[in-house]
Amino acid sequence: MSELTPKKTPKKQSPKKQRGADKVARIPIKVIPTEKPIRKPSWIRAKAPRGDGVSKIRKLLREGALNSVCEEASCPNLGECFSHGTATFMILGEICTRRCPFCDVAHGKPLPPSLEEPQQLADTISAMQLRYVVITSVDRDDLRDGGAQHFVACIDAIRKATPAIQIETLVPDFRGRESAALKILNQSPPDVFNHNLETVPRLYKQSRPGASYEGSLKLLQAFASM
Repeated sequence: MSELTPKKTPKKQSPKKQRGADKVARIPIKVIPTEKPIRKPSWIRAKAPRGDGVSKIRKLLREGALNSVCEEASCPNLGECFSHGTATFMILGEICTRRCPFCDVAHGKPLPPSLEEPQQLADTISAMQLRYVVITSVDRDDLRDGGAQHFVACIDAIRKATPAIQIETLVPDFRGRESAALKILNQSPPDVFNHNLETVPRLYKQSRPGASYEGSLKLLQAFASM
């Protein structure tokens, strides 16, 4: 009798990432690409991110299985920040449920939040000996609380590992679940609650389809009144 070969456990496939034309193809505003790259003005040009400082931060991020908005959003200031030992951590994965054309973070269907991420984040921050940390996230419209409980888990883990640290959260707009999300965040509030408006009201439809300038103002006001 021949022995049965055990079935191999299928590997969890990484979700598909959309960037560039694929990402903005379905937004209501048509994005017309330039025929040739436009030369950047001198004040916005930056040197390629190199050096021991940059390599050190990247190594810490990889070892902790963490993401930074610096890398995922292709920030031109990455070299400057990493070389000085700073980074803005991006939690809840590296794939956003929105398609904002101004942002280079990939769009797609994200994986469930990592249960290990809060402790991994806390350990990395402790290793970096930070006194102040900024935590942001992708938009997670697929989660009932918009990812608020995961923010709280990260804040609690960081404070347990580094009690004297100050924490700033740069949160999404929690579209459609603002009240519930803010109540959760208020259980373990950050030292600084931040939220980007990105641009003026008349340009919101073009730059942040699906978001609201007035809604963002109300979010900040609501948390400030808690």
